Amino acid sequence: MEEYRTKAGTKASVIAIVANCILTVLNISVGIMSGSYALVSEGAHTLSDVATSVIAYIGFKIGQKPADKEHPIGHGRAEAISGLIIVIFLALISYEIISGAFDKILNPELITVPDTYAAIMAVFGIFVNYSISEYIIRIGKEINSPAIVADGKHQKTDILSSLAILIGVVISNLGYPILDPIIGLIIGLLIIKTAYGIAKDNIDNIMGKVPSQELINKIKNAAEKTPDAYNAHNIKVDYFGSYATAYLHVQLDGDLTLNETHEIVHTVENNILREIPEIKSVMVHACPIGVEYNHEQKIDK
Repeated sequence: MEEYRTKAGTKASVIAIVANCILTVLNISVGIMSGSYALVSEGAHTLSDVATSVIAYIGFKIGQKPADKEHPIGHGRAEAISGLIIVIFLALISYEIISGAFDKILNPELITVPDTYAAIMAVFGIFVNYSISEYIIRIGKEINSPAIVADGKHQKTDILSSLAILIGVVISNLGYPILDPIIGLIIGLLIIKTAYGIAKDNIDNIMGKVPSQELINKIKNAAEKTPDAYNAHNIKVDYFGSYATAYLHVQLDGDLTLNETHEIVHTVENNILREIPEIKSVMVHACPIGVEYNHEQKIDK
């Protein structure tokens, strides 16, 4: 599984980097030749995609490193951290695009009407960005990589950007050239929106936001399938990028011996690890059936 994860993540990153390098050159070149500021802006955005794909890959590779003495749970949070670095790049690019767009809007004499080459490039950009973003997000979700998913979502904003450019070229040629820098401004705002979503997802990951109820139910079901283990409760999950650790309580017969309790608890842990691949470490606390107490207490009374 880990070998497949490494190969899939590497392939997704390489494809994203190569595709964005090609789009960067084409967008900027065609944008300059056709007189489309929006297309040049998209070229700058695509250039940032190259940088963010590299960052995502670095975070992915660091997150793959095994646990060591200083990082006993592994290095998984490197993926979420790389996602936040991507946000910084997006913020810088959006600032440059938005400020350039305002400059042209306030100084209309700087605006030129884009020709049909800009429209052709926009159509090509829609096709390429849709194909690449769908592939990257699918792989990222399949291997449960926050960094790869963040990169794919970033790439997906380029679909809307290219569509906006296409509409802008058409309307500009109908006598409204002011729309070209306005489209550039919209692209900058779309990048900010994407940055916000990526930041929120990765901060939630680092801060240990409560996972989906579906995952909690999977853990509970896996624990309660174990013979003589009942009522899994007080389930807590902590994410480390692509994987997580789980802590939970199960109820056992209070008359069991320590050896019997030890065996059942370890069987519960093994069942959870086997049935839920994203859980890499489990700690189970045994509670005697029928005894109620406050789980917030550090010591039972």
